[in-house]
Amino acid sequence: MPDILVLYYSRNGATRRLAQHIAQGVESVAGAIARVRCVPPVAAITSVAAPPVPPAGAPYAEMRDLEECAGVAVGSPTRFGNMAAPMKHFWDSTGALWQNGSLVGKPACVFTSTTSQHGGQETTLMSMMLPLLHHGMLIVGLPYTEPALATTTGGGTPYGASHVAGSGPDRPLSDDEKRLTIALGRRLAGIALKLAT
Repeated sequence: MPDILVLYYSRNGATRRLAQHIAQGVESVAGAIARVRCVPPVAAITSVAAPPVPPAGAPYAEMRDLEECAGVAVGSPTRFGNMAAPMKHFWDSTGALWQNGSLVGKPACVFTSTTSQHGGQETTLMSMMLPLLHHGMLIVGLPYTEPALATTTGGGTPYGASHVAGSGPDRPLSDDEKRLTIALGRRLAGIALKLAT
């Protein structure tokens, strides 16, 4: 089975930690492999390009990662209730995949982190769904059969996994946030496997 792509942008590490838990959930499904990739930052001065390989962490995503995957989890920190510019820039560059229908019918889910409890988690998750829907992907959320969805006092929504990161860069995920993030990865991989058969 092709990999499940876990695609994220993270500036301070909170969204990266969510991506790691999504990957853990993916790999808890027999036969599923997580392919973890990040998107490079963008800058106001575009004459200076990011290095072709990040100095640390996951490799940068390429279009072939999307073409080869059986499903994709997309994560970004919240920026004023929307996905961060690097993630938007990445999806803006997928026009050729859209024209070819390369992603049609593949399952996808979304995840995010915010500084505050009401920092726009749900609108960010919804904004990340828009390009996925335009690509014809099948959106996977978190059903209320996940008990932590009803008990979380931090992140976690039916639209996708989330984390309230606070103002510091190292606030850990709560137990409920971890459970929901792992459950979302497991659900995405399980659906991808069913669709592949």
